[in-house]
Order: sequence, then structure tokens, then C-alpha cells
Amino acid sequence: MTVGEKQVGTGNPPEVLDGPFTTRQLLRIDEALRLADQGTGLVFSVFVGGLDEPIRGHAERLHRQLAEPDRSVLIAVSPNQRQLEIVTGRHARKRIPDTYARLAALSMVAAFGGGDLAGGIINGLDQLASHAGKG
Repeated sequence: MTVGEKQVGTGNPPEVLDGPFTTRQLLRIDEALRLADQGTGLVFSVFVGGLDEPIRGHAERLHRQLAEPDRSVLIAVSPNQRQLEIVTGRHARKRIPDTYARLAALSMVAAFGGGDLAGGIINGLDQLASHAGKG
């Protein structure tokens, strides 16, 4: 089934569209991820959903499951829990120290507080990629 198709008999779009983002927002986030990856040589990922306690531990487990965790940056956001974690792998952390990840997180939280979840994620990706520079 493609994104635009309806599920047979339900009259509803597929579940993928039931999340917190519109199709346009998903496309913008996907583009921001692609640009961050290409511009830095690192691998950026975003997780939006519930996080188990301890929040940081769950985000770190998600990060370890990525294809290249040493070169990866994970932004894990749980809007309902009002939680945000940025996890950087060993190689990525050399280019994005915790101080810069915290600055990006503050900017993202400000956007989230204003009701702009997608914009906050996109701006956070841009800030992290800009600091990482070319790889």
C-alpha cells in the first residue's frame, strides 16, 4: 500500500498518516535528514514516540540498534512525555560535543513549546549538522 491509498473497507488513510505529522512535514523532516547525512558524512535519525524509563537508557538502546551507531546521531522525542534526548555515537561525538547537542536541544524545546514539533526537529537537525561540518 502506498501512502496515499485508503485501507480497503475502512474509508481511512493508512496508519502511517495517523502520527503527529502531516505528509508535508514528514517530507520536510526526510529532506532535513538527507541533507544532514550528505553534508556531514554522519548518519542522522529521528525517533518520535513513547520512551520507556529510564528515558536516556531507552534512547541509547535505540541508538545502538542503528546500522552504524558510532557514526550516528539519534534525536529521540516523546511529545506526550515532554522528553527529548540526543544520542551521539563515538565518532559523531567528536564532531558534535555534548555542549553543542544541548544548545540544539534548547532550540528544539523552544520550538516544541510553541507547538512546532516538525519545525523543532528540522531546526535541530540543521544546527547539529552545521556544527558537525563536512566529514
